[in-house]
Amino acid sequence: MNLIKHGANIHELILEKGQDRVAMLSDLHWDNPKCDWDLLKKHLDHCKENSIPVMVNGDFFCLMQGRGDKRSNKSDIRPEHNNAKYLDSIIETAVEFFKPYAEILTVLGYGNHETAIIKWQETDILQRFVDILNYECKSSVMTGGYGGWLIVKKEFRGSLFPFKVKYFHGSGGGGVVTKGALNLTRALEVFEGFDVFTMGHIHENSARNDVRDVLESSPKVGYRVNHKYIHSMITGTYKEEYGDGSKGWHVERGAPVKPIGGRMMILGVDRARVNGEDSIKKWVDSKRLI
Repeated sequence: MNLIKHGANIHELILEKGQDRVAMLSDLHWDNPKCDWDLLKKHLDHCKENSIPVMVNGDFFCLMQGRGDKRSNKSDIRPEHNNAKYLDSIIETAVEFFKPYAEILTVLGYGNHETAIIKWQETDILQRFVDILNYECKSSVMTGGYGGWLIVKKEFRGSLFPFKVKYFHGSGGGGVVTKGALNLTRALEVFEGFDVFTMGHIHENSARNDVRDVLESSPKVGYRVNHKYIHSMITGTYKEEYGDGSKGWHVERGAPVKPIGGRMMILGVDRARVNGEDSIKKWVDSKRLI
């Protein structure tokens, strides 16, 4: 794969020939004791074995146990991070954990947990992690934005076809009933020209497809109506915080059990015959990583 930076939050990912998948993760909350490291390793190992690129859309870290953080809870800190260099120790241990996967990591976006540390502690933990990981592994992992664009190019019959992915970490609480469906509808009204929309933040895991009536033109047949498919997904978390439902902040605020794991985005390009003219059809699907 080849990763190119066009702006602070605009990146282009060129897939290897024959490759059609990108793992879309978010909300790892890696340093939280409730992060399912075994499942995360399982998914990352699968991606490494099959040369599947990985994007993480925010909240890579949790970072809530520092001095003066009102969210801190002594039971939510790993022993290896319970020291006088809390934030530094998270970076150091995370680099060791992710070294085997540096070659498949692409863009790491910011979430509210990373931006909160920039605001209150005046240090960019995500960028520091990426810098050290790249230095030690000679890799080319890049930071993105809280929102941004990832243009994924897939090879088909000797040509590269772009899929425009609009990512946004997310906002709001999601809602027990709607489970983020309204956020996806808002994205259709706010953003333009994307093939895929992806968000995290609310710790749900789902996908849906929308279709738009689009007017296109070509030299042979002139104007014609085409159907543009848009795939939207909400990527889940790797932090299981419901437990047995007996107590804790997650339980006390009335939040339900959340699905664990990210999603695998699958890109396709097909050639079709429409009104006597060759036409290229792009399609996108995704499935939950289990």
